[in-house]
Amino acid sequence: KCRTGPLDIVFVIDSSRSVRPFEFETMRRFMMDIIGSLDVGPNATRVGVIQYSSQVQNIFSLKTFFTRADMEKAINSIVPLAQGTMTGLAIQYAMNVAFTTQEGARPLHKKIPRIAIIVTDGRPQDRVTEVASQARNAGIEIYAVGIQRADMNSLRAMASPPLEEHVFLVESFELIQQFGKQFQDKLCGVDMCVEQEHGCQHSCVSTPSSFYCECNPGYRLNADGKTCSPIDACADGRHGCQHQCVSARGSYSCRCRAGYYLNQDKRTCSMIDYCSFGNHSCQHECVSIPNGHYCRCRSGFTLQPDGRSCRATDLCNGVDHGCEFKCVSTEGSYRCVCPEGQQLQADGKACSKCGAGHVDLVMVIDGSKSVRPQNFELVKQFVNRVVDLLEVSPHGTRVGLVQYSSRVRTEFPLNKYHSADEIKKAVMEVEYMEKGTMTGLALKHMVEHSFSELEGARPLSHNIPRIGFVFTDGRSQDDISEWARRAKESGIVMFAVGVGKAVEEELRAIASEPVEQHFSYSADFTTMTHLVENFKLNICPEEGKGEMEIRSPCECEALVQFQTNTVAILQSLTEKNILWARSLAQMTARLDDLEKQIANKK
Repeated sequence: KCRTGPLDIVFVIDSSRSVRPFEFETMRRFMMDIIGSLDVGPNATRVGVIQYSSQVQNIFSLKTFFTRADMEKAINSIVPLAQGTMTGLAIQYAMNVAFTTQEGARPLHKKIPRIAIIVTDGRPQDRVTEVASQARNAGIEIYAVGIQRADMNSLRAMASPPLEEHVFLVESFELIQQFGKQFQDKLCGVDMCVEQEHGCQHSCVSTPSSFYCECNPGYRLNADGKTCSPIDACADGRHGCQHQCVSARGSYSCRCRAGYYLNQDKRTCSMIDYCSFGNHSCQHECVSIPNGHYCRCRSGFTLQPDGRSCRATDLCNGVDHGCEFKCVSTEGSYRCVCPEGQQLQADGKACSKCGAGHVDLVMVIDGSKSVRPQNFELVKQFVNRVVDLLEVSPHGTRVGLVQYSSRVRTEFPLNKYHSADEIKKAVMEVEYMEKGTMTGLALKHMVEHSFSELEGARPLSHNIPRIGFVFTDGRSQDDISEWARRAKESGIVMFAVGVGKAVEEELRAIASEPVEQHFSYSADFTTMTHLVENFKLNICPEEGKGEMEIRSPCECEALVQFQTNTVAILQSLTEKNILWARSLAQMTARLDDLEKQIANKK
C-alpha cells in the first residue's frame, strides 16, 4: 500500500471511438490496480473518475466513495462514450468541477496534493496547452499517460514538470497493466516522514515529494508549521453558554455561577430554589436568591430583627396609599380621610372636587417624537387626573384639548363634551402625533382658535376665567415669547408644566405671574403625579391647606350671600321704621346705664 499520506486523485479517461472495447477493459484494470495500492478513505486518499470524448461525463466524484469495492463497482459499470477526443475540455472540467471542495477536494490550505492522471490514446481535437497551464497554476499536478497512438507533444504540453517524471508513453494497451506497477512506485515514492527529520510536534504526513505536519484533535498548527497550540473553543463567542464557557482541548463545556445549576440543554442556567428545601422558617414568604434566601413579609407587615417573623406596620408610610388628603393606618390596613367640609369620593381616596368657580380650560400637550409612545400614554393619564379635579358641565367648567408637534391639532374644543367621563374617554382615544416641537405655533393656535367663542369659550363679559395649560418635554423649535405674551395680554391665565428635558427659561416665559405658582417641573414622566396637586392648589386655592381651617368653597359662598341678604333686610327695616329705630336706640342707652349701675354695686 501507498503510505505517503492522503491524496486527492482524479482519473481523466479517454473513451473516444478510437479506443476499442477490449482496450477500454485494460484501462479499467489499470485504474483498479492503482486504486488497489492506495490507502483510500475520507481522511486518507480520495479518488474520482471522469471519462471524456466529445463531452465530459462524471463517473464519481472525490466525495462519492471511500472504499475500493464501491469504486471498482462503479468503474466496471462505465459505458464508453465512443465519440471525439476533447482532452482540453476534460482538463477544464477537472479544474472547475472535479477538484472543487463542493465535489470533495480538501481545501488548499491543508496541503493535500491534487493529482490528475490523464490516460489517452490519440491526438486532442481541441487546445490543451493553455488550459493545462491554468490547471497546474491552480495547484493540480498532472500525469499524462499516452497509449499506442498518443501524441507526445500533446502529452508534454499537458504534464507537470519535471516532464521526465510526469509524461509516460506505453506502446500498447497490453502493456499498460505492467506499466501500472511502475506508476504506483512513481506515485507513492518514498515516505519522507521516515527518510528525514521532520520536526513535527504531533504527527507527520508524507506526500510524494515532501511532507507536512498535523496536530492532534483539539490543537491547531502554529505559524512555524511544526508546533501545535490548544484550540480555545470558547474564544469565537459561539458557544451559547449563558454564564461561563470552559475550554478543553478543542471542545468546551458550559458552567454556571455559584447559586445556579446547568439545565438539560447544557447551556442555560437556572437559579437554585433554596426556599424549596423547606428549612427557611419564614413566617410569611421565602425569597430565593443566588447562594441563599431571605424572608419577606406580606403587605402591611414589617420584618423583625430575627429575619423571620413579621409584625403589622404603619401602611400609610410603607405603601403608595393614594389618599388625596390624609391616610390613617389601621391594623393591617389603612383608610383615607378628607378635611372638614369635604367628602370622600367613591374611589375611597379622592375628596370633593373643586367647585369654587367655573373656568374655560384648554390643555395644550406636547406630542413630539421625544415624548415616545409609552410616555404619551402617561401624559393622557395625567390630563385625566386634572379633569377629575373639575366639575365639568355646560354651565360649569369647560375643557378643550390641543396636541402639537411640527403642526397643531385640536383634539376637541371647549364646547365638544359636557361631562368628565366623555372628556376622559376622548383623551384616551387621542393618537400620538410624533415629529417636532413647535410650542410657539401651538400657543398661537390656542390664542386665535381654542379660546374663540366659535369653539366654546364664553364671552369675556361673563367674567369666566380662561386658563391655558401647556405641557412639554423639551426645547421649542420656534419662538414662544410673542404668543406667550399675547396669551397673557388677552386675559388667559397660563400654566406651564415641564418634564424631562423641558427648558426652565421657556416654562417661565409661558407662565403667568407670579411665575412660581404657575409653572412646575418633573424629572421624568413616571414621577409627575405631584404636578396635579400643584395645579389643584392654584386653581382651587380653598383646598389643600392641610389640617388648618379648610372650609368648603360652597359654604364660604353661602355665608357671604347670607351676610349680604341680612344687611339688606336690616337696611330696609331701618328706612321704613325710623321711629322704631329711635326707640330701639333709647332702649339700648337705658340698658347701658343699667349695666353700669349693676357694675358699680359689685
